[in-house]
Amino acid sequence: MRRVSKESPIPLYYQLKEILQEMIDNEELKPGDMIPPERELCEFQGISRMTARKAILALVNEGVLYRAKGKGTFVAEPKPKHLLQLKGFTEEMKEQGFTVRTRILSFQITKATLKLKKQLKMEQDQELVYEIRRLRIVNDMPFAIETVWLNHGKLPGLKKEMLEDSLYSVLGEKYHLYPEYAQQTIEPIMLNEYECGLLGTNPPSLAILFRRTTYSKQGEVMEYTKCIYRTDSHKYEVYLHP
Repeated sequence: MRRVSKESPIPLYYQLKEILQEMIDNEELKPGDMIPPERELCEFQGISRMTARKAILALVNEGVLYRAKGKGTFVAEPKPKHLLQLKGFTEEMKEQGFTVRTRILSFQITKATLKLKKQLKMEQDQELVYEIRRLRIVNDMPFAIETVWLNHGKLPGLKKEMLEDSLYSVLGEKYHLYPEYAQQTIEPIMLNEYECGLLGTNPPSLAILFRRTTYSKQGEVMEYTKCIYRTDSHKYEVYLHP
């Protein structure tokens, strides 16, 4: 481990954070390894306990490290990548080698609000929507809270038990609806107590909210989705082309 420089204008805690990150990047510390205790870091680096703790906390907050009560602080497994592409969540995670489970929180047929009717481009005489809330679980970790609204009139016979795996598979196989393009917004939010409980985070916690309207190859709206992702357990990847 290299040492911090007390002559540098960069704060000591930030230097230590970067040193630990460098050790992880160089595989000197691997996923599951325990990092040196705060006391050892303080003695080796000649810094205060508060400085060492601040550096470690910064990496914990980024999801690079995690703490096990009574045991120590360990290097976390790499975060799954959430690719910003038009693909179902289940397919995307499975392609990366992760196991995916879905817990259906609620499934109901309800009257559409004016906003939903606009989002789904419903006809004037269409009133009902499916409202489906699901908890998406990746490698046994609560990963995202997803709420999907579907036009009831276009999807006769849709049942709760059909939705424990991939919604896009059901829409394709049963209703011949396949995604062609989507409009999506992204914004940071604070989780409420209920959402923290579902995702296994401690309040207050930050999250990322995605809202997406997906269109089929026929140019019709397939779904309107609101999805809340925890920010400590995954990262986003975007491919940009000129």
